[in-house]
Amino acid sequence: MALSIVDSCVNCWACYDVCPSNAIYQSSAHFKINPKKCTECEGDYAHPQCASICPIEETILDAAGEAINPLGSLTGIPPEKMKEAMDEIQAR
Repeated sequence: MALSIVDSCVNCWACYDVCPSNAIYQSSAHFKINPKKCTECEGDYAHPQCASICPIEETILDAAGEAINPLGSLTGIPPEKMKEAMDEIQAR
């Protein structure tokens, strides 16, 4: 059980202070999660805190490689609705 942070991380530090197991560290490229320390916040919070605060969607992955902060998680707008809106804006 461990989460991971991918290359789209912008090193904003938002996740660093909210990790209850101190599993997040800064590498030379971007923040990473130490899999030996990561508890996915079980026992501390209902949802992983890093994913709940990350401002970059699809940056926090679960052990299966699925984004736990998927597209639309920040805005609440489903990706297909966002595409429709962007297509309409670009058509103007």
